[in-house]
Amino acid sequence: MNKNTPITIAKGDGIGPEIMDATLEILEAAGAALDIEEVKIGKSVYEDGVTSGIPADAWESLRRTRVFLKAPITTPQGKGYKSLNVTLRKTLGLFANTRPCLTFRPFIESRFDNVDCVVIRENEEDTYAGIEHRQTQEVTQCLKLITKPGSERIIRYAFEFAKQNGRKRVTCMSKDNIMKITDGLFHETFNQVAKEYPEIETDHKIIDIGSALIADSPQDFDVVVTLNLYGDIISDILAQVCGSVGIAGSSNIGADFAMFEAIHGSAPDIVGQDIANPSALLNGAVMLLKHIGQPEVAAKIQNAWLKTLEDGIHTGDIYSEANSQKKVGTQAFKDAVIANLGKEPVKLAKAVVVEGSGGIHLPEMQKVCQKKELVGVDLFLDWDEDDRDANQLGERINAVLPAPWKLKMITNRGVKVYPDGFPETFCTDHWRCRFLKVDESEDPTLENQNIVKLMTAIGAASLDIVKTENLYLFDGERGYTLGQGE
Repeated sequence: MNKNTPITIAKGDGIGPEIMDATLEILEAAGAALDIEEVKIGKSVYEDGVTSGIPADAWESLRRTRVFLKAPITTPQGKGYKSLNVTLRKTLGLFANTRPCLTFRPFIESRFDNVDCVVIRENEEDTYAGIEHRQTQEVTQCLKLITKPGSERIIRYAFEFAKQNGRKRVTCMSKDNIMKITDGLFHETFNQVAKEYPEIETDHKIIDIGSALIADSPQDFDVVVTLNLYGDIISDILAQVCGSVGIAGSSNIGADFAMFEAIHGSAPDIVGQDIANPSALLNGAVMLLKHIGQPEVAAKIQNAWLKTLEDGIHTGDIYSEANSQKKVGTQAFKDAVIANLGKEPVKLAKAVVVEGSGGIHLPEMQKVCQKKELVGVDLFLDWDEDDRDANQLGERINAVLPAPWKLKMITNRGVKVYPDGFPETFCTDHWRCRFLKVDESEDPTLENQNIVKLMTAIGAASLDIVKTENLYLFDGERGYTLGQGE
């Protein structure tokens, strides 16, 4: 028998304890070699005054086991509570979220046949960094952070996943026709990494049409890799059109830790009624077993579960008069899966043992340094005077400009309004003022003290600076976008 692998589990909130108990019984009956440590997280911990939702002893367990099977949790309402899922993903460096979505017709209703797509979502960056500010009376901002190492890591993970699991094609989705620097970096990195995997087909979709195609023809996709926000959205779209939101599990993988869970919530409205479907958490546990190097047990459980679906033994969420034989509760469904251990489905594609299971290991990424040259600065102003006339603002700034600066343009919500703006453009109280060095200036290079001098002059003119962004060239290539109309 294999040496037992230690894992941490949390039964969570709502239906979490019910579906976790059912899942653990199936794992034990299938012969999973596990040493289980249980921790408490979620609602009760929040209510005990731990605002993160996870106590110190849970962190200690995770550091020991490095593998986490988590049932759904409830985050209390209110601004004082942060999402525990986000906290876990970021604290443990769980950069890769993997969500397999399949159809199981005719046993589970879906408009599609033969869908077998995996969405691999970057899990730590993007707008989910949660860096937001209110800058003026009318304007708030959310920073979208995309890094080169983060992009390369998730993209390489997607290709390694495809290679290990016999997948044929990886599709990248981004919005780099609009966000040319952030999403552009992701797409460019995808093209670079793809060259190292010539045996795998690749393509790219703009996220809007890509989402539409996933909803319309999901069977055409194999592996999709994308940024955090897009991945969150399209994985739910895909699960919904597959008819399997309630049965889909997911993994969250990092360099040193891994977490496995259901994609659904804690469903407090059905607690204690013995009607919850344990399938999503069970499928998350199957992914866990593959990760820790027990693929035979994983395949055994997955085949038993598929056979149970074929037998028409369904919980209420997937039950239908046309496709089901018997409506059962949580316990009866669990018992049916256990009774089917050692059996295989007849019509649905059976699970097979994938050689080389035991996690995906990525090579160390190489750091690339480029020449970085300061060429200007954007100052964002809170200004609500003179009927918001950009010409008046421009004249006021030009009257106090120190050397070596010139005011290149002013934009409002990204649209150029000075010089030569259009009176029809709607403006708020938030203005981006772009300053570049005067070409004939005697100063050969810009330095930070030049920016300090500029900000001092602007402040002395009673203009409120709410944000600054330095403008750089990297190996001579512009590291900032032009304004719309510039």
